[in-house]
Amino acid sequence: MSAPSAPRAIRGTDESILIETDLLSAEVWPTGYVSGVKADTLVDRKTGARDASFGLDIVDFLMEPGAEGGIPYESNNLVHGKIAKHYVELPQICTQAKRIDSEFVVGADFVAVRQWWRWTQAAPGLRPGSLWEQTLVFPMGRRYFLASDRVEAANDYKSVFLRIDMPGHLKHNRGDVFEEVYLSYEGRIPASDFFQDFPPDGRHLYQRAECPRPQRIIRGRKIRGEGKPWLAGITLDPAIVSEAWCHQRGYICFIEEIGGLPTRRGDSFSAAYLVGYFDSIAEMEAEADRYRGYNGLAAAKDYWLLAQGPLVREEAGRYRIVPQGQWPAPKTWRVLAHGRGEAAVNGQRLRIAGEQAFDV
Repeated sequence: MSAPSAPRAIRGTDESILIETDLLSAEVWPTGYVSGVKADTLVDRKTGARDASFGLDIVDFLMEPGAEGGIPYESNNLVHGKIAKHYVELPQICTQAKRIDSEFVVGADFVAVRQWWRWTQAAPGLRPGSLWEQTLVFPMGRRYFLASDRVEAANDYKSVFLRIDMPGHLKHNRGDVFEEVYLSYEGRIPASDFFQDFPPDGRHLYQRAECPRPQRIIRGRKIRGEGKPWLAGITLDPAIVSEAWCHQRGYICFIEEIGGLPTRRGDSFSAAYLVGYFDSIAEMEAEADRYRGYNGLAAAKDYWLLAQGPLVREEAGRYRIVPQGQWPAPKTWRVLAHGRGEAAVNGQRLRIAGEQAFDV
Protein backbone atom coordinates (compact mmCIF):
# COMPACT_ATOMS: atom_id res chain seq x y z
CA MET A 1 0.00 0.00 0.00
CA SER A 2 1.66 3.22 -1.16
CA ALA A 3 1.64 6.24 1.10
CA PRO A 4 -0.59 9.12 -0.07
CA SER A 5 0.95 12.50 -0.82
CA ALA A 6 -2.03 14.24 0.82
CA PRO A 7 -4.29 13.19 3.71
CA ARG A 8 -7.38 11.15 2.84
CA ALA A 9 -10.56 10.10 4.66
CA ILE A 10 -13.77 8.47 3.48
CA ARG A 11 -16.88 6.88 5.00
CA GLY A 12 -16.81 3.11 4.78
CA THR A 13 -19.32 0.49 5.85
CA ASP A 14 -21.31 0.93 9.10
CA GLU A 15 -20.41 4.65 9.14
CA SER A 16 -16.71 3.87 9.65
CA ILE A 17 -14.19 6.62 8.86
CA LEU A 18 -11.11 5.35 7.00
CA ILE A 19 -8.08 7.60 7.41
CA GLU A 20 -4.74 7.72 5.60
CA THR A 21 -1.74 10.00 5.99
CA ASP A 22 1.79 9.55 4.67
CA LEU A 23 2.87 7.80 7.90
CA LEU A 24 -0.31 6.30 9.39
CA SER A 25 -3.55 4.59 8.51
CA ALA A 26 -6.43 4.21 10.96
CA GLU A 27 -10.16 3.57 11.29
CA VAL A 28 -12.72 5.28 13.51
CA TRP A 29 -16.02 3.41 13.98
CA PRO A 30 -19.00 5.36 15.38
CA THR A 31 -21.05 2.15 15.62
CA GLY A 32 -20.51 -1.04 17.61
CA TYR A 33 -17.59 -0.78 20.03
CA VAL A 34 -17.25 2.99 19.88
CA SER A 35 -14.95 5.94 20.69
CA GLY A 36 -11.31 6.40 19.81
CA VAL A 37 -9.47 4.49 17.08
CA LYS A 38 -10.77 1.01 16.31
CA ALA A 39 -8.81 -2.03 17.54
CA ASP A 40 -5.84 -3.18 15.43
CA THR A 41 -6.31 -0.47 12.79
CA LEU A 42 -3.56 2.05 13.67
CA VAL A 43 -0.80 1.04 11.23
CA ASP A 44 2.70 2.53 11.21
CA ARG A 45 3.69 2.76 7.55
CA LYS A 46 7.38 2.96 8.46
CA THR A 47 7.53 -0.47 10.16
CA GLY A 48 4.18 -2.12 9.49
CA ALA A 49 3.44 -2.22 13.25
CA ARG A 50 -0.16 -2.44 14.50
CA ASP A 51 -1.52 -1.50 17.91
CA ALA A 52 -2.64 -4.99 19.16
CA SER A 53 -5.23 -3.21 21.30
CA PHE A 54 -8.97 -3.18 21.97
CA GLY A 55 -8.85 0.38 20.62
CA LEU A 56 -6.98 3.61 21.40
CA ASP A 57 -8.36 6.47 23.54
CA ILE A 58 -11.44 4.44 24.43
CA VAL A 59 -13.99 6.09 26.74
CA ASP A 60 -16.02 4.68 29.65
CA PHE A 61 -18.10 6.63 32.22
CA LEU A 62 -18.12 9.40 34.84
CA MET A 63 -17.16 8.55 38.44
CA GLU A 64 -16.29 10.07 41.81
CA PRO A 65 -14.07 8.72 44.60
CA GLY A 66 -15.35 6.89 47.68
CA ALA A 67 -17.86 4.12 48.27
CA GLU A 68 -20.63 6.45 49.50
CA GLY A 69 -23.08 8.06 47.12
CA GLY A 70 -23.85 7.43 43.49
CA ILE A 71 -24.20 4.02 41.89
CA PRO A 72 -22.03 1.34 43.57
CA TYR A 73 -18.79 0.33 41.85
CA GLU A 74 -17.58 -3.21 42.34
CA SER A 75 -14.30 -3.51 44.26
CA ASN A 76 -12.33 -5.82 46.53
CA ASN A 77 -11.48 -8.24 43.76
CA LEU A 78 -8.67 -9.03 41.32
CA VAL A 79 -10.20 -7.04 38.47
CA HIS A 80 -11.01 -3.78 40.30
CA GLY A 81 -8.75 -3.82 43.34
CA LYS A 82 -9.67 -2.24 46.67
CA ILE A 83 -9.97 1.44 45.71
CA ALA A 84 -13.50 2.63 46.55
CA LYS A 85 -15.35 4.65 43.89
CA HIS A 86 -18.87 5.14 42.61
CA TYR A 87 -20.49 5.89 39.26
CA VAL A 88 -22.29 9.20 38.73
CA GLU A 89 -23.25 8.86 35.04
CA LEU A 90 -23.58 5.77 32.87
CA PRO A 91 -23.54 3.69 30.73
CA GLN A 92 -20.04 2.78 29.59
CA ILE A 93 -19.77 4.53 26.24
CA CYS A 94 -17.48 2.08 24.44
CA THR A 95 -19.56 -1.05 25.07
CA GLN A 96 -23.10 0.26 25.51
CA ALA A 97 -23.66 3.46 23.54
CA LYS A 98 -23.70 1.34 20.32
CA ARG A 99 -23.79 4.42 18.11
CA ILE A 100 -22.35 7.91 18.57
CA ASP A 101 -22.50 11.03 16.42
CA SER A 102 -19.44 11.82 14.31
CA GLU A 103 -18.08 14.11 11.62
CA PHE A 104 -14.73 14.61 9.93
CA VAL A 105 -12.84 17.13 7.81
CA VAL A 106 -9.83 16.73 5.52
CA GLY A 107 -7.45 19.67 5.72
CA ALA A 108 -4.39 20.49 3.64
CA ASP A 109 -2.09 18.42 5.88
CA PHE A 110 -4.34 16.62 8.39
CA VAL A 111 -7.57 14.71 8.94
CA ALA A 112 -9.72 15.62 11.96
CA VAL A 113 -12.57 13.58 13.47
CA ARG A 114 -15.06 14.75 16.09
CA GLN A 115 -17.32 12.34 18.02
CA TRP A 116 -19.84 13.10 20.77
CA TRP A 117 -22.48 11.52 22.99
CA ARG A 118 -24.51 12.26 26.15
CA TRP A 119 -24.79 9.86 29.09
CA THR A 120 -28.36 8.62 29.56
CA GLN A 121 -28.29 7.38 33.19
CA ALA A 122 -27.40 9.17 36.42
CA ALA A 123 -27.08 8.38 40.09
CA PRO A 124 -30.04 9.24 42.38
CA GLY A 125 -30.36 12.99 42.85
CA LEU A 126 -28.44 13.75 39.65
CA ARG A 127 -29.61 14.37 36.11
CA PRO A 128 -28.22 12.48 33.12
CA GLY A 129 -26.98 14.27 30.03
CA SER A 130 -23.36 15.28 30.55
CA LEU A 131 -21.75 15.69 27.13
CA TRP A 132 -18.64 13.79 26.08
CA GLU A 133 -16.81 15.16 23.03
CA GLN A 134 -13.69 13.65 21.46
CA THR A 135 -11.46 15.25 18.84
CA LEU A 136 -8.83 13.27 16.92
CA VAL A 137 -6.32 14.93 14.56
CA PHE A 138 -4.09 12.91 12.22
CA PRO A 139 -1.35 15.20 10.85
CA MET A 140 0.84 14.45 7.85
CA GLY A 141 4.48 13.83 8.68
CA ARG A 142 3.82 12.32 12.11
CA ARG A 143 3.54 8.76 13.34
CA TYR A 144 1.07 9.74 16.05
CA PHE A 145 -2.32 11.40 16.24
CA LEU A 146 -3.47 14.13 18.63
CA ALA A 147 -6.57 13.51 20.73
CA SER A 148 -8.69 15.19 23.36
CA ASP A 149 -11.65 14.14 25.51
CA ARG A 150 -13.86 16.89 26.93
CA VAL A 151 -16.76 16.54 29.36
CA GLU A 152 -19.42 19.24 29.83
CA ALA A 153 -21.13 18.51 33.15
CA ALA A 154 -24.89 18.26 33.57
CA ASN A 155 -24.52 18.48 37.39
CA ASP A 156 -22.43 20.11 40.10
CA TYR A 157 -19.71 17.65 41.11
CA LYS A 158 -17.18 17.76 43.95
CA SER A 159 -14.57 15.58 42.27
CA VAL A 160 -15.78 14.07 38.99
CA PHE A 161 -13.45 12.16 36.67
CA LEU A 162 -13.66 10.45 33.29
CA ARG A 163 -12.24 6.95 32.82
CA ILE A 164 -10.47 6.18 29.54
CA ASP A 165 -8.08 3.61 28.06
CA MET A 166 -4.78 5.39 27.37
CA PRO A 167 -3.17 4.55 25.08
CA GLY A 168 -5.31 1.37 24.95
CA HIS A 169 -5.42 -2.10 26.49
CA LEU A 170 -2.85 -4.58 25.16
CA LYS A 171 -3.86 -8.06 23.99
CA HIS A 172 -1.04 -10.57 24.52
CA ASN A 173 -0.21 -14.15 25.46
CA ARG A 174 2.68 -14.13 27.93
CA GLY A 175 4.40 -11.23 26.20
CA ASP A 176 4.22 -12.58 22.65
CA VAL A 177 3.58 -9.15 21.08
CA PHE A 178 5.61 -6.81 23.31
CA GLU A 179 9.00 -6.71 25.03
CA GLU A 180 8.48 -4.23 27.86
CA VAL A 181 6.20 -1.52 29.23
CA TYR A 182 7.31 2.03 29.97
CA LEU A 183 5.61 4.24 32.59
CA SER A 184 7.25 7.65 32.91
CA TYR A 185 6.44 7.82 36.63
CA GLU A 186 7.98 4.38 37.29
CA GLY A 187 10.33 3.31 34.49
CA ARG A 188 10.79 0.28 32.26
CA ILE A 189 9.00 -2.94 33.21
CA PRO A 190 9.79 -6.30 31.56
CA ALA A 191 7.06 -8.29 29.81
CA SER A 192 7.48 -11.08 32.38
CA ASP A 193 5.87 -8.84 35.00
CA PHE A 194 2.55 -9.33 33.17
CA PHE A 195 2.47 -13.13 32.88
CA GLN A 196 0.16 -13.49 35.92
CA ASP A 197 -2.97 -11.48 36.77
CA PHE A 198 -2.82 -8.85 39.52
CA PRO A 199 -5.22 -6.06 40.60
CA PRO A 200 -4.96 -2.35 39.69
CA ASP A 201 -3.59 -1.47 43.13
CA GLY A 202 -1.22 -4.46 43.18
CA ARG A 203 1.60 -2.60 41.41
CA HIS A 204 2.27 0.08 38.74
CA LEU A 205 -0.40 2.39 40.19
CA TYR A 206 -0.18 6.19 39.92
CA GLN A 207 -2.37 8.36 42.17
CA ARG A 208 -2.12 12.13 42.02
CA ALA A 209 -2.90 12.50 45.73
CA GLU A 210 -0.29 9.96 46.82
CA CYS A 211 2.56 10.15 44.28
CA PRO A 212 5.01 12.92 43.41
CA ARG A 213 3.82 14.84 40.34
CA PRO A 214 5.78 13.48 37.36
CA GLN A 215 7.33 15.76 34.79
CA ARG A 216 5.55 13.78 32.08
CA ILE A 217 2.74 11.21 31.82
CA ILE A 218 3.88 8.70 29.18
CA ARG A 219 2.53 5.14 29.05
CA GLY A 220 3.56 2.71 26.36
CA ARG A 221 4.86 -0.67 25.27
CA LYS A 222 7.75 -1.73 23.05
CA ILE A 223 6.38 -3.84 20.22
CA ARG A 224 8.21 -7.16 19.95
CA GLY A 225 10.58 -7.57 17.00
CA GLU A 226 13.75 -6.09 15.60
CA GLY A 227 13.22 -2.54 14.40
CA LYS A 228 9.70 -2.33 15.83
CA PRO A 229 8.68 0.91 17.58
CA TRP A 230 7.04 1.81 20.84
CA LEU A 231 3.28 2.42 20.91
CA ALA A 232 2.64 5.10 23.52
CA GLY A 233 0.07 7.54 24.86
CA ILE A 234 1.31 10.89 26.17
CA THR A 235 -1.03 12.99 28.33
CA LEU A 236 0.16 16.54 27.68
CA ASP A 237 -0.85 18.05 31.03
CA PRO A 238 0.31 15.70 33.85
CA ALA A 239 -1.79 17.62 36.39
CA ILE A 240 -5.09 16.48 34.84
CA VAL A 241 -4.44 12.76 35.55
CA SER A 242 -6.00 11.81 38.89
CA GLU A 243 -5.20 8.09 38.71
CA ALA A 244 -3.63 5.64 36.25
CA TRP A 245 -2.91 1.95 36.44
CA CYS A 246 -1.34 -0.74 34.31
CA HIS A 247 -2.41 -4.17 35.53
CA GLN A 248 -2.81 -7.66 34.10
CA ARG A 249 -6.31 -9.18 33.81
CA GLY A 250 -5.92 -11.54 30.86
CA TYR A 251 -4.63 -8.48 28.98
CA ILE A 252 -2.76 -5.38 30.12
CA CYS A 253 -5.32 -2.82 31.26
CA PHE A 254 -4.00 0.72 30.61
CA ILE A 255 -6.67 2.72 32.47
CA GLU A 256 -6.31 6.46 33.03
CA GLU A 257 -8.70 8.72 34.94
CA ILE A 258 -8.75 12.43 34.11
CA GLY A 259 -10.26 15.23 36.11
CA GLY A 260 -10.97 14.64 39.77
CA LEU A 261 -11.92 18.31 39.96
CA PRO A 262 -14.80 20.35 41.35
CA THR A 263 -17.03 20.98 38.34
CA ARG A 264 -20.17 23.07 38.13
CA ARG A 265 -23.14 22.31 35.93
CA GLY A 266 -22.38 23.61 32.44
CA ASP A 267 -18.62 23.68 33.01
CA SER A 268 -16.10 21.51 31.20
CA PHE A 269 -12.91 19.60 31.91
CA SER A 270 -10.65 17.97 29.34
CA ALA A 271 -7.31 16.32 28.60
CA ALA A 272 -5.23 16.12 25.42
CA TYR A 273 -2.83 13.41 24.29
CA LEU A 274 -0.45 12.20 21.62
CA VAL A 275 -1.02 8.55 20.69
CA GLY A 276 1.08 6.56 18.25
CA TYR A 277 4.49 5.21 17.33
CA PHE A 278 7.91 6.33 18.55
CA ASP A 279 11.38 4.90 17.99
CA SER A 280 12.65 5.67 21.50
CA ILE A 281 11.72 6.94 24.94
CA ALA A 282 13.78 10.05 24.19
CA GLU A 283 11.54 10.77 21.19
CA MET A 284 8.43 10.42 23.38
CA GLU A 285 9.90 12.80 25.94
CA ALA A 286 10.77 15.37 23.28
CA GLU A 287 7.20 15.40 21.94
CA ALA A 288 5.76 15.52 25.47
CA ASP A 289 7.90 18.58 26.18
CA ARG A 290 7.03 20.19 22.85
CA TYR A 291 3.31 20.19 23.71
CA ARG A 292 3.46 20.27 27.50
CA GLY A 293 0.50 21.77 29.34
CA TYR A 294 -2.18 21.59 26.65
CA ASN A 295 -5.49 19.86 27.35
CA GLY A 296 -8.02 21.17 24.81
CA LEU A 297 -8.17 20.37 21.08
CA ALA A 298 -10.43 21.54 18.26
CA ALA A 299 -10.23 21.46 14.48
CA ALA A 300 -11.75 23.04 11.39
CA LYS A 301 -10.95 22.39 7.74
CA ASP A 302 -8.12 24.94 7.63
CA TYR A 303 -6.50 24.50 11.06
CA TRP A 304 -6.38 22.73 14.39
CA LEU A 305 -5.97 24.33 17.82
CA LEU A 306 -4.48 23.13 21.10
CA ALA A 307 -5.31 25.11 24.24
CA GLN A 308 -4.25 25.06 27.88
CA GLY A 309 -7.89 24.73 28.97
CA PRO A 310 -11.02 23.03 27.61
CA LEU A 311 -11.74 24.38 24.15
CA VAL A 312 -15.44 24.87 23.31
CA ARG A 313 -16.62 25.63 19.78
CA GLU A 314 -19.31 28.33 19.90
CA GLU A 315 -19.87 28.57 16.13
CA ALA A 316 -17.82 28.20 12.96
CA GLY A 317 -14.43 29.82 13.54
CA ARG A 318 -15.23 30.95 17.10
CA TYR A 319 -14.03 29.20 20.26
CA ARG A 320 -13.75 29.89 23.96
CA ILE A 321 -11.46 28.42 26.58
CA VAL A 322 -13.15 27.63 29.88
CA PRO A 323 -11.61 26.95 33.31
CA GLN A 324 -11.53 23.44 34.71
CA GLY A 325 -11.72 23.56 38.47
CA GLN A 326 -10.17 27.04 38.44
CA TRP A 327 -12.20 29.98 39.73
CA PRO A 328 -11.54 32.72 38.93
CA ALA A 329 -10.21 31.70 35.52
CA PRO A 330 -6.62 32.53 34.52
CA LYS A 331 -6.29 35.92 32.84
CA THR A 332 -4.52 34.50 29.79
CA TRP A 333 -4.39 31.12 28.07
CA ARG A 334 -1.82 29.62 25.74
CA VAL A 335 -3.09 28.43 22.34
CA LEU A 336 -1.09 26.54 19.73
CA ALA A 337 -2.50 26.85 16.21
CA HIS A 338 -1.54 24.80 13.15
CA GLY A 339 -2.62 25.49 9.57
CA ARG A 340 -3.64 28.61 7.71
CA GLY A 341 -6.59 30.92 8.16
CA GLU A 342 -8.30 32.87 10.92
CA ALA A 343 -9.99 31.84 14.15
CA ALA A 344 -11.36 33.74 17.13
CA VAL A 345 -10.54 32.40 20.61
CA ASN A 346 -12.01 34.16 23.66
CA GLY A 347 -12.87 37.07 21.37
CA GLN A 348 -9.30 37.47 20.11
CA ARG A 349 -8.72 36.97 16.39
CA LEU A 350 -5.81 34.72 15.49
CA ARG A 351 -4.17 34.86 12.06
CA ILE A 352 -2.72 31.38 11.59
CA ALA A 353 0.21 30.72 9.26
CA GLY A 354 2.03 27.45 9.96
CA GLU A 355 2.33 26.31 13.58
CA GLN A 356 2.56 29.08 16.15
CA ALA A 357 1.61 29.86 19.74
CA PHE A 358 -0.60 32.71 20.95
CA ASP A 359 -1.62 34.14 24.33
CA VAL A 360 -5.32 34.94 24.50
